[in-house]
Amino acid sequence: MRTSTLLLVALVAPELLGAQAPEPRTTGVMFAFENFADRYGSQLVAAFEAIPESRFAYKPTPTQQSIGYIAQHLEGANYVLCQSAGGAPRTLTSKDSLADTIKARWPKDTLLARLEASLRYCDTVLARMGSVETGVRATMLLAFETDLAEHYSQLASYMRLLGMTPPSAVPPAKHTPIALSPSALSAYLGVYEITPDITLTVTTRDGTLIGQTTLGGPRRLLPESPTEFFVEGVDAGMTFVRDPSGAVTALVLHQYGRDRVAKRRR
Repeated sequence: MRTSTLLLVALVAPELLGAQAPEPRTTGVMFAFENFADRYGSQLVAAFEAIPESRFAYKPTPTQQSIGYIAQHLEGANYVLCQSAGGAPRTLTSKDSLADTIKARWPKDTLLARLEASLRYCDTVLARMGSVETGVRATMLLAFETDLAEHYSQLASYMRLLGMTPPSAVPPAKHTPIALSPSALSAYLGVYEITPDITLTVTTRDGTLIGQTTLGGPRRLLPESPTEFFVEGVDAGMTFVRDPSGAVTALVLHQYGRDRVAKRRR
């Protein structure tokens, strides 16, 4: 998203969860697919949200796609590619059979709602998949995610031409850290399992929590509350989860609109 590959690792932001976190089921490979889709899917939605509806007919040259056309194309492509990767068939309506040029002129709210629904459908497909076991499935997932990335790049170029800043170029939101005692921080030290082969190790250095994943790091984890932390330099955060006895049992990573449970291993 904003900056680093460290937390492509998905330092994602939390909802309050129950005391006992479920076991991670996603493999490291599927985690990478999910994280890439989250990244570009969320940036596409943010870009469409930022562009005024009056600009949805804009295209830099007569032969290029309009912004509205890109939105409706992505919706259709998401369903086709994710269904090909193993998703359940969806029920089509009369609107789905309309020409792309007509769909491109739908109101912004309609285009955005349908795009978001297609991304949720793909989220469900990836979540149920668990692993990539065949070349066909991997090919469909790669096609889905490269399509997201390609059209985000296209849309970002349009935004620059319109004098707008693409979401990926916006700095992370500003946070104000609070002070926590060393004893409060020590409760969070440990190794947290994002997937069976990807972990986040939380240590402390100079009175600050440090997060290091098996994919990269380290990054400082700064508190906004006794249980909620943000990742320095990255648009991501985490919430630590305690059981009824008060012991820290898990954390929830927040990034790209997804909350991902990582159970404490030690």
